[in-house]
Parts: sequence; structure tokens; C-alpha cells
Amino acid sequence: MPINKTTRALTALIAGGVLALAAPLAASAHVSVSPDQAEPGSYSLLTFRVPNESETAGTIALSVALPTDTPFASVSVEPVDGWTATVNRGALPEPVDQNGTEITEAATSITWQADEGTQIDPGEFQRFAISVGPVPETGSIALPATQTYSDGEVVEWADDADGEYPAPVLYVTDAPAADHHGGAADGDDAAADADDDSATVTASSTSSDDGVARGLGIAALVVAALALVFAGYSAFGRRKA
Repeated sequence: MPINKTTRALTALIAGGVLALAAPLAASAHVSVSPDQAEPGSYSLLTFRVPNESETAGTIALSVALPTDTPFASVSVEPVDGWTATVNRGALPEPVDQNGTEITEAATSITWQADEGTQIDPGEFQRFAISVGPVPETGSIALPATQTYSDGEVVEWADDADGEYPAPVLYVTDAPAADHHGGAADGDDAAADADDDSATVTASSTSSDDGVARGLGIAALVVAALALVFAGYSAFGRRKA
């Protein structure tokens, strides 16, 4: 094969390797909820994973909007060292019937504010967990998030799944996304097994992080190998010339 054709082919392969390396980075950079699937009527421990995408500023606040058309009757927050959590309650647009009980007020959002001297630094992430229930019988529940940085930048995670800033989504009766992580605890067991659920969610998130790391490592090795081959062909071409 002529050297120029070989060069072009290897360049294309290396470019593909770079794209493969970048893909998991982009996917892991989204604010996400885990698990992203729950059974109707259950009580679920939901964990929001919040990565810091800025190279120069830290994340100092996170706000998650809760549904008002299909509200959660019960919402509680797991404490996080260095952060102050506030569950904001308000009147619902319309009364909602849940198991024969009319609900006119519910939690509408949760805000985590970093204490002084605390932030999610560049290259780091933080988890924020909440317990909600009963999960309403609906297709899916969008949980838009607002991420605030120390330099004043505000990122709204409220897009559809295909958008640049997709909102975290909890799937109930709808089929979850292809890369969903697990399910939720049954309502009768959630209260008794809260500690076990927390450990399970942490392990699931850690496993996901390890998978991304392994994927990045493999992709990096592939790119490095292709680069060495490219360098060898280039050197061979120069010697022939």
C-alpha cells in the first residue's frame, strides 16, 4: 500500500480512537440519577451523581425540581458533610389523589448549598441521596437539575434525553434508557432496608465509575498503539524516500 494511503488510513483509525476515548467522558459528565427505574407505589432511595465540568470553578449548589403533577407524598434527604440541604414545599397546581387521600401541598424542589470552604472541585464529583415515595404510577418522571458554579455560571440540566444537558429521569412504567442502572426497593422493605439500599446504590455507582475508567484505559492503549504504528510507517516512508 502506498505510504500516503497508509498514512490516511492510520490517521482515520487514530481519529476513531480519540472519538472512542471522548465518548465515555461525555456520558459520565452528565448529572444523573441512580437507580433510574422504580416500581409504582414503592419508596425509593435515589442518588444524584453530580460531576464538576468546569476546569477553573467549583460546584457550590445543586437544585433538583420535583414533580407537581405526580408529586411524592414523602421526601427526605440524606445528610452530606459540608452541604446544607433544604426541602422546599409548596401548593400544588391542582389537588392530587393518592390512595384515597387528597394532597394539596408537597415537596417541589430540593436544594443543596455548599458550606463556606466546601465545593466540588474540578475533576471531582459528589453524590446526593434522597428517599421518595410512594412512587406515582406514571410513565416517567423528569427531575430537572440546576448546577451552580463558584464563578457564577449556572447550568440547567433540563433537556430531553438527546439534548446537550439532559435532565435526570426516573422511569416508572415506561421502558428505561438502554444504559439504566438497576431498580428501586420495594415499598414494604424500603424503610427497613434503607442502609442496605444506600450501600447498594453506592456500589452500583462505584461499579459504573470503574467501568468508565476501564473503558478509558483500553481506549487510551488503542490510541497509543495506533500512534506507534503510524510513527513506524512514517519513519519507514522517510527512509525509502
